[in-house]
Amino acid sequence: IETQAGDVSAYIPTNVISITDGQIYLETDLFYQGIRPAISVGLSVSRVGSAAQTKAIKKVSGTTKLDLAQFRELQAFAQFGSDLDEKTKKQIDRGQRIVELFKQQQYSPLPLEIEVSILWAMQNGHFDDVPVGKVKDCQTKLEEYLATRKDSLMEKIRDQKALGDEIVEELKQAIGDFKSTYKA
Repeated sequence: IETQAGDVSAYIPTNVISITDGQIYLETDLFYQGIRPAISVGLSVSRVGSAAQTKAIKKVSGTTKLDLAQFRELQAFAQFGSDLDEKTKKQIDRGQRIVELFKQQQYSPLPLEIEVSILWAMQNGHFDDVPVGKVKDCQTKLEEYLATRKDSLMEKIRDQKALGDEIVEELKQAIGDFKSTYKA
């Protein structure tokens, strides 16, 4: 449903929201910033989403929605002042990296095992030392590395659809090995 000036509280949008199992809210501003899909994580809701997710996806996506919402809030706040404490700067930097990781080309879905691996790496700070402008390059090279050199690990994630301690250790080792050779 197209809203007038992004107002989701109007009569028709609220009625549709109340009778559906959720909605994905797209924002024009995000689209024009190059963020695609341009999903507003703050306004999008799913009542069945977690029931459809694998255990692995649930584990790695845990706080991502909150992290993105806090990032958008801090980003808006940061426009008004230049004196930000170190913690706030780190949150904004991390948020920018998350946004970069979520950008994807049209018709280019990621396989479950790659998606889980990238989200795990993001959640555990493995992209925090990569310059924001190089995050996409690092992600692409990590995807290639995992798909070609760690195919047995990817197969385990794909088959088990969960992240047990053994898989997490292998993933940590694989990403560590990749990061030791990656040059931003």
